[in-house]
Amino acid sequence: MSLVEPLQPLPVPLYSRLCASVGGQLQASGFRFRCPCSPVRGEGTRAKMLRNLLALRQISQRTISTASRRQVANRVPEKQKLFQEDNGMPVHLKGGLMDGLLYRTTMALTVFGTCYAIYELFVAAMPKKVK
Repeated sequence: MSLVEPLQPLPVPLYSRLCASVGGQLQASGFRFRCPCSPVRGEGTRAKMLRNLLALRQISQRTISTASRRQVANRVPEKQKLFQEDNGMPVHLKGGLMDGLLYRTTMALTVFGTCYAIYELFVAAMPKKVK
């Protein structure tokens, strides 16, 4: 039994019967009208739509497969043990070197941003010199 069912062919559009009458009326009034089901130079629109539909079907069948994925070891218990041990460190630094680096970078950007905002407020509060 397959998880992917084959696609059924699309029905012919209902508006295809009305194309000639509507197109004729619009052309007589000065508008150019091309029915979506009428052929375009070289290749018909239906053929292009069918080719795109078949390509989409192949892509969907390739991406949805029942092949087994690579098994990844469950490391959640190890991480729980690491984060729950009482070693006096805050939880946001228990992850190691990268957590410490990220914390320091965030703090530096926060201090810089605060100082810059205060500077801009000070500059905006000073009166402009009139020439």
